[in-house]
Amino acid sequence: MKQVIIRFLSLCTAMIMLFGSCRASAAETNAVSIAPIDFQNPDFIRGMDVSSVIALEQSGVVFINEQGSKEDIFKILADNGVNYIRVRVWNDPYNADGCGYGGGNNDVRTAAEIGKRAAGYGMKLLVDFHYSDFWADPGKQKAPKAWIDLSIDDKCAALYDFTAASLRTIRDAGAMIGMVQIGNETNFGIAGESDRNSMARLYQAGSQAVRAFDPDVFVAIHYTNPENSYIRTMADFLHDYNVDYDVFATSYYPCWHGSLSNLTDTLNYAAASYGKYAMVAETSYPYTLDDSDGHPNTVSERNNNTGEDMLWDFSPQGQAEEVRAVMNAVNSVNNGMGLGVFYWEGAWITVGDVTGLSGKKYQSRVALNQTIWEKFGSGWAASFCAGYDPDDGGKWYGGSAVDNQAFFAPDGTALPSLRVFADVLPEGSYRLGDADGSGEIDVIDATCIGRYCANMPTDIPEETLLHGDADGDGSLTIIDATWIQRYLADMEVGCPIGVWKQGILKG
Repeated sequence: MKQVIIRFLSLCTAMIMLFGSCRASAAETNAVSIAPIDFQNPDFIRGMDVSSVIALEQSGVVFINEQGSKEDIFKILADNGVNYIRVRVWNDPYNADGCGYGGGNNDVRTAAEIGKRAAGYGMKLLVDFHYSDFWADPGKQKAPKAWIDLSIDDKCAALYDFTAASLRTIRDAGAMIGMVQIGNETNFGIAGESDRNSMARLYQAGSQAVRAFDPDVFVAIHYTNPENSYIRTMADFLHDYNVDYDVFATSYYPCWHGSLSNLTDTLNYAAASYGKYAMVAETSYPYTLDDSDGHPNTVSERNNNTGEDMLWDFSPQGQAEEVRAVMNAVNSVNNGMGLGVFYWEGAWITVGDVTGLSGKKYQSRVALNQTIWEKFGSGWAASFCAGYDPDDGGKWYGGSAVDNQAFFAPDGTALPSLRVFADVLPEGSYRLGDADGSGEIDVIDATCIGRYCANMPTDIPEETLLHGDADGDGSLTIIDATWIQRYLADMEVGCPIGVWKQGILKG
C-alpha cells in the first residue's frame, strides 16, 4: 500500500501542475422533468433487475451512454443513480444436453458475474432465488429437477445447502450482497410445495442459510398482486409461523396491480403490524407501444395498455413518472419503513431491431433473432425448456416481452428516462467519490483529494470535497483517491464509490 500511495502522490503532483485547481461543477441537462422526493429513508433503494444482461451481451447487444459512447452497462446505471442490482437465480436452467432454457440462463455462475460487475461500480446485489429451474411466479412454483422426489425434510436441507453454497460463490466472485429473496412471487407455493406449513419451513430454511452466511444481509419474502387483500394475510401467515425475515416485498405493475394508494396501504400493513421493511421488488412501464424484435410484448396496442391505473404516457417522460410515482408510494410507508423499489429488467432490449422492416426482410430478421435467442438464451424462453416447463417452452419461447419497457433504445442507447434514478434525489445529493461536485467520478476528483490531504488550497468548498469519501468510511484520505484510480481503471473496488447519496454530507 505504501508504494501505491507514493505512486499516487507522484501522479497527483503531475495532475496539479497540469490542472492547477479543480474545476467547477458541470451543468447538467435532462430531456425529462422529474420532481425530487424527500426520502424518509436516506438509504432508499433505487434498484434495477438486469438478469438477462450477460445473455444479451453474448448475443451481440452493446450499451451506449447518453454521450453516445459504448460503455459498460453497470457504469451507465451507476452514473444515472441506480444503487442496487437484482439478479434471479435458477438452480439448473439447462436440459440434459446442456442447452439453456433461456430467460438469461440465470444460474449461479451468471449471478456471480453480474454481482461482481455491479460491485465494480459500487452497487450492492439482491439475490433473487426462485428455487426452480425456470420461471417461478404465482401460476407455477415448480421444484428444481433434482428436488422433485425429495421429502419436505430433505427439500428443506437441499434448499439450505443450495442457498448457502450459492451465496458463497457469488460473494467470492466479488459481489457486495446486501439482500436475499427467499423465493419469487410465492403467493401460492415455493419449490413445488403449496401447503402453508411446508412453505414456512422452506422460507425458514432459506432464512437460516442467509443468517449463517452474513447476519447483516437482509432477508426478503416476495409476493405479488397487492390489489388483492389476500396479500395482507401473507404477512399474518409469516408472523403466525414465526418466519424470520426483514423485508415484505411485492411486485407492482400498474396494468394489473391496482392503485398506488392501495400499494402503500398494503405495504403499510406489513410494516405497521409486524415491524418489517416494505419494498417493491418489481415494476416497469413502457416508453413506447412499438415492438422492436418481432416477439409479442406484455404491454402493446390492445394488450394491457388501458385501465384506470395506467396513469402515464407511453413515452420516456411517462416511464420516468411511473418510476417516481412507485418510489413515492413506497416512500409513503410510515416511519421510513419503505425500503426501496427495483425496476424489472430495465435493459432487456432486442437483439435484432425489426423497426421499419416488412415482408421478407422482417421475416428474415425475426428468424435470425430466433436463432440468437435459442443459442444464447437471450429471449423470454428457449424451446429447450419444453421438457421442464411445457407452457413457456412449448408455447411462448422467443424474444423479449419487455423491450419496450427498457431504459435503452433498440440500439442500446440510454433513454433520458434513465436519469430518474438520480433525479428523484433531493437537491444537494452527491456521489461518493465526486470531490469536485461535477456529478462525475474522474481523475480530477483524485487530484482534489490529493490537494486536500496535502493541505493545499482548492476552490472547492470543504463540504463538497468531503463527498470524495469513495469508500464511505466517513473520512477523506489518500486511500479514497486510490479507490478512484482503481475505479477508473476498471479494477475491482468492493466499496460504494460512485453511488448517489441524498442530502449534504456533514463533515
